[in-house]
Amino acid sequence: MPELLNENIKQQVREVFAQLQEPVQILFFGSRLPCEYCAETRQLAEEVAALSDKIGLDVYDLQEHADIARQYGVDKAPALVIAARDGETLTDTGISFSGIPAGHEFTSLIQSLIMVSQRDSGLSEASRAFLKTLDKPLRLQVFVTPTCPYCPRAVVLAHSMALENPLVRAEMIEATEFPELADRYGVHGVPHTTINDGRAHIIGAVPEANLLAEIQKALA
Repeated sequence: MPELLNENIKQQVREVFAQLQEPVQILFFGSRLPCEYCAETRQLAEEVAALSDKIGLDVYDLQEHADIARQYGVDKAPALVIAARDGETLTDTGISFSGIPAGHEFTSLIQSLIMVSQRDSGLSEASRAFLKTLDKPLRLQVFVTPTCPYCPRAVVLAHSMALENPLVRAEMIEATEFPELADRYGVHGVPHTTINDGRAHIIGAVPEANLLAEIQKALA
């Protein structure tokens, strides 16, 4: 398969990766069952990981390594999980991508890697304070398409929230790769963020304070 990232993009990513601080690990989950973008997603992860010695990559099969998939909340393929690495220890950040982070979503992958590497969500003090007090699970699923220029903002915001509390899981879902899931949640436009499996829905890339308010309402 030809390379997915050309030299120009690789150089741009290398420059942005100067911001990486602590090691991160990408966990790729493919499938032995028919999986349209598994090969490309794995290749993308390999090409990105090769651009910095601070990024490692583990490759798993959803069926064969079902226990590891369960541990990281992965139930579909292809999927990427971004974990914090400290020596041999991996810490689950709750940050994942279901479907290939291609097109505009490539930005979300790079930004999330940097965020986890810096161990800093970049959220406001109000958001951090609320998320620290969270004592019940919060699941954010952000439906996207590769051609949507506003989607990365919604994905990275959800990922930021996951970094603040282990009870928060934030998943990018490529809507055209998982149409049944998109239909179940009534996704007609993207970005479309669902809170706790449809308890609340947010359409569009809303500011941080708006997402926080919707989360507080949904959890009340």
